[in-house]
Amino acid sequence: QVQLVESGGGLVQAGGSLRLSCAASGRTFSRYPMGWFRQAPGKERDFVAAINWSGGDTYYADSVKGRFTISRDNAKNTVYLQMNSLQPEDTAVYYCAGTSGSVVRTTTRRYDYWGQGTQVTVSS
Repeated sequence: QVQLVESGGGLVQAGGSLRLSCAASGRTFSRYPMGWFRQAPGKERDFVAAINWSGGDTYYADSVKGRFTISRDNAKNTVYLQMNSLQPEDTAVYYCAGTSGSVVRTTTRRYDYWGQGTQVTVSS
């Protein structure tokens, strides 16, 4: 059974930084793409960033390009999301997600495994 556990969320002032981590277990982590999504209150879950199995290809939502960086350490079965220049509109629950396929995806329905989420709150 695949398990994804996020950590690193919290409260930060606008302009600050946070690094989220997602620890994976239950399968060969290094073979599969991973993604980060976020969901603000009353809104749909939106794509934030994704990374291929090796870490060589990354994809970002336009709203976070240049501010967020996704990376992975396959030896540690962990994927990260470095978030810089945070703004109040980045406030949301952030979810780590894993897919069973080999292609990097940017939509929620293409992901099979989800973590429980970690809250990120950015104050103005």
